[in-house]
This record gives sequence, C-alpha cells and structure tokens, in this order.
Amino acid sequence: MDLKIKDVAELLNVSETTIRRWLTDGKIPAYRINHQYRFSGPEIERWMMGCKLKTGEVGNSLFNETQIYPPTSNADGHENAARGGMQHFCLYRAIHQGDVFAQVPGTTKEEIISGTTKVISQKLNVDAEVLSELLMDREEMMPTALNNGIAVPHTRDFLRKGPLDMVFVVYPSEPIEYGALDEKPVYALFFLFAGNDKGHLQLLAKLAHFGSNPKALEFLQTKPEKKELLDYIRTWEGQIRT
Repeated sequence: MDLKIKDVAELLNVSETTIRRWLTDGKIPAYRINHQYRFSGPEIERWMMGCKLKTGEVGNSLFNETQIYPPTSNADGHENAARGGMQHFCLYRAIHQGDVFAQVPGTTKEEIISGTTKVISQKLNVDAEVLSELLMDREEMMPTALNNGIAVPHTRDFLRKGPLDMVFVVYPSEPIEYGALDEKPVYALFFLFAGNDKGHLQLLAKLAHFGSNPKALEFLQTKPEKKELLDYIRTWEGQIRT
C-alpha cells in the first residue's frame, strides 16, 4: 500500500508540514516517484514499531499527546488543532467487536499466542494453528512489544474479510518476557486484526499512543473487564482533537 504525505499526516495526526520536516531531516522512511514522496505501508509500520526508544523528535515523544496531536499555525498565525488522522473511536469499535480475556495461562509468548488463537479462531473464521504460526512468524521478524508492558501481536499476512476491525485484549496470568526494547515484561496484549491496510496502521498508531499514556497504563494495570475498558477508551478517544 502506497501512502502520500497527506495520508501519513492523517494517520499520525500531525500536520503535513511536520511530515515534510521529518522527510528533510531523514526521520521517516520514504521514496520518490516523479518527484513526489510516497510511503510504503509496511515500512511505516516498521518505523512506528522501531522508533519507540530512540531519542529525538521521532523517538520517545512521537506518541506523546503533545507530539502526535500538536497545535499548528495557519498563515495568519492563529493556532488550529492538528488535522484529525486516526479514525475517531476506531479502537473502541475494534475492541467492541473483539473481546477481553483475563488470567490467560502461559509463561511464554508462544503459549499465550497459541492459547489465545484457539479461543478467537472461530470468531475470526480461521484455523487456529495457521493463525498462531502467522503471529509467531511476525514475532520472529521483530517483537511486537510497544514497551511499558504492552504488546500488539499482529500479522499483515492475515486481514479480516469484511469491514469490521477486531482487537482482542489479553491479560496473562503473570507478566511474560516479550523481547521489549525496555526489557519490561508484558502484562497486556492487544491482538490486532484489521480488514484493510489503512485500518491496520490506524489501530497500530492508536495503540502506540494509548500505550504511551501514563494514566492509561495505570488503568490498564488493573486489568479492567470489557465494559470498563470500553468506557475508558471511548472517553480517551473522545478527548483526542481532530
């Protein structure tokens, strides 16, 4: 999936000027066709997953609210909220379509992924073993931990048939080692299954932002049930400026 500057700006909820500045500074991967910048969907995904512990503007602060939702100034010098990018309430809807599971047994990522796919495979209408293998293949390429005890197991080799995205939230019985760059064990996993590439990137960006919010992390550590989590996320997403 090829993206334009406008698409990436909307995805990350920053101004197109910010994207152009990142391009000038070499902080975001892109290529040129007929003198116009284009972005590869998989490359942007790897960039989002890989920038979480680097220093500088596209580093720890990338998914901070002040960075991903910065004010911008128009030609008259008036501040405008950054243009909305990540679809409003997309995470709320995806979890609503999915589910929340607590006290999932397992001491390794393999056991957690295998156990979870057995439970969710019927809802996704896919073979559990095949899905588990796809998810583990993705983990072998690069761990999907987002730091701060959060992981987002996903695979681009499986897209849901239909318009609805799904996210399944899993709380292991005990935090597990997940290969996170901050070396913290994972206590909450968001299994992400989107219906298209754009939805996949939107949810990944939204979860990365959610996983960098101290208050959200504190709430998540209480292992809220589905209704509690949905109420919290609906309020959190509703506060995002678009």
